[in-house]
Amino acid sequence: MKMEWGARVSQQASPRGTFRKIADLVSAQVEADEAMTELPSAAELMSAHGVSRGVALRVFGALQQDGLAAPVPGGRWRVIRRGEAVDRRPLDERLADVITDDELAIGARFPSTTELSSRFGVSRPTVSKALDKLESAGLLSEARQGKQRTVRALPKRTESSES
Repeated sequence: MKMEWGARVSQQASPRGTFRKIADLVSAQVEADEAMTELPSAAELMSAHGVSRGVALRVFGALQQDGLAAPVPGGRWRVIRRGEAVDRRPLDERLADVITDDELAIGARFPSTTELSSRFGVSRPTVSKALDKLESAGLLSEARQGKQRTVRALPKRTESSES
């Protein structure tokens, strides 16, 4: 099934601002199609609008800056709808929340790097670096070949709980 991603941007248009015009077209398509969850690929934008890969990538950057898109693994981009919260805290802080969110007790198995990579939409090396910070902070045990990390301490909450 071939999907159309918008009208081709005029080739006479100045190269400056071309990415913005395409971003505006994609933004309008997102608003018109509530079921749209993923943006077109860079190749689809290049083909539909007759632009270079660099211009297509600038389109994604503009949509991300506008708060309408977020990158996902594999070079794709997902749509962010208005009112949808995006957690911009450092990954190690979000990973510490896994202990609380998943109701893990001290000694419980912490999710694997692969599981966390899928859950947070980041690469395994990025997860590993964040987990190293949690190990240094004493929240998790050290990971070794064939041995899963476990919870060593519960994260301290700085905000007051809502009860």
